[in-house]
Amino acid sequence: MRNDLELDAIIEDYLLGKLIAQEVEAFEQLRRNDASVDHKVVSHKVFLHTMEEYAQQLLLKEQLDKIHAEIDVETLAASVRPHPSRVIQLWRKHRSAIAVAASFLVLSFVSIYSIQHNSQQADKYVQLSKQVTNAVKTQNNLIRKISSTAVTASKLPANPGNFGGTGFAVSTNGYIATNLHVITGADSVYIQNNQGESFKVKVILKDPEYDIAILKIDDKNFKNLSALPYTIKRNSTGVGENVYTWGYPKDDAVLGEGYVSSKSGFVGDTTQYQVAIPLNPGNSGGPLLDNNGNLVGIISGKETSAEGASFAIKSKYILDAMRAIPQDSLGKKISANRKNALSGLKRAKQIEKLQDYVFMIKVYN
Repeated sequence: MRNDLELDAIIEDYLLGKLIAQEVEAFEQLRRNDASVDHKVVSHKVFLHTMEEYAQQLLLKEQLDKIHAEIDVETLAASVRPHPSRVIQLWRKHRSAIAVAASFLVLSFVSIYSIQHNSQQADKYVQLSKQVTNAVKTQNNLIRKISSTAVTASKLPANPGNFGGTGFAVSTNGYIATNLHVITGADSVYIQNNQGESFKVKVILKDPEYDIAILKIDDKNFKNLSALPYTIKRNSTGVGENVYTWGYPKDDAVLGEGYVSSKSGFVGDTTQYQVAIPLNPGNSGGPLLDNNGNLVGIISGKETSAEGASFAIKSKYILDAMRAIPQDSLGKKISANRKNALSGLKRAKQIEKLQDYVFMIKVYN
């Protein structure tokens, strides 16, 4: 909080021209290197401009009130009505004040119209932005068409899976996290492990606000997993931190590596990270981990207009979803693993330990 306040103060000094040349140069370098700082500068500039316009409007109102107080409208009207010939004399005597009043009146009408017009434009923009947001999120969810040719450990529906994504274990006894959009509209859902074995699952929790679903393996052939090798990170991950994901954009799992490029996601969504990782359909619901093997998020989508701009829901909301599972759905309370077996390992060794806990999601409807 303190750092944010200090940054706001520096931004205001920068916009008001209070910084010395060296400070201006250093700050502009920071703007070029950090998109979030640049965004704050632009927002603050708009705010100051809005405040300046508002102050000008107040000044205009005060001037109009002052002029109105100085003109005796009733006396002028009474003088004009019975003696039309005196209008010219009246004009010559008061033309300066009348001209000023008329000018301010016209300016006032123009200002009011402009404000109303801009307000209407802003309302339309907000409404349009919501429509665009919903449309893009729908179009860019990373789910793919799949087929059911793999060897299975239990009987699958006869029809092929319509959609597929990725999920990962959040407990040893069969609880799996994925995106809600991966399983939306499903009549039945199966998961497939890295050995090609498939297990039927049931949906335990749907969280539409954060696009998270918790599944539970409901199959007699499933055996509990060993202790999870990763921990679910409770605090925030910094911009520039290296991250990777392991998911199923095809029948074999694929590694994607990159870094956190912003602490906010699509259109400034603070529940997400933006990550510089090229992703493909099938990655939705996959785990996002840092170099130390901490699970920091869940892959949720990408932006088609920006290459490599992908988004992940922050791990905090995975923990919230786990705590929100109805008690009658739990055989025993599940909690995040506190022991990290991936820390200090090279990437290949991390993947070797991770792969048994990441699953392909198969959706049937």
